[in-house]
Amino acid sequence: MSGLKKVDNNSYTATLQIGASAFKQWLWYVTNVVFFKNAFCISSSLKVSLLRCFGANVGKGVVIKPCVNIKYPWKLSIGNYAWIGEQVWIDNIAQVTIRDNVCLSQGALLLTGNHNYKKSSFDLLPGTIILEEGVWIGAKAIVCPGVVGGSHAILSVASVANGNLLPYGIYKGNPALKVGDRVIK
Repeated sequence: MSGLKKVDNNSYTATLQIGASAFKQWLWYVTNVVFFKNAFCISSSLKVSLLRCFGANVGKGVVIKPCVNIKYPWKLSIGNYAWIGEQVWIDNIAQVTIRDNVCLSQGALLLTGNHNYKKSSFDLLPGTIILEEGVWIGAKAIVCPGVVGGSHAILSVASVANGNLLPYGIYKGNPALKVGDRVIK
């Protein structure tokens, strides 16, 4: 192990633009714990109203199940009739856009940040996520920073999307590879 360069956490400089005051962040943290992350069946309409109060752009007919974790609602846009399943984590240090009729199944993770492991300063690398209309992210699947899910694409259960998903494509695995085409009748 000698001769290997160690990560220098002392030289790490946070470059994250949070976009909210410390008070707003704290208020959201409490709101997220009380109304979103808990297992009680709090109405989706209340959750949608709270998201809007914190700056999220949310359409009509959105369903948000229990135990959902959202990092920064002011960096979130959700279209009409989207479904956010139990234990979904939207770790959005960068913008996340979820268009109409998108389904995020149980335990899905939308991850908008990574680090440059090649630099000793371990720089933060944020990247937006866009899920176009009709995208279905399967249970326990992970969408990585910078990914665009094309219209009606599917990321199957426990798969990891680290590249774009083509429209109507079905993706599976880690890393997710296209295994078929979605045909809607």
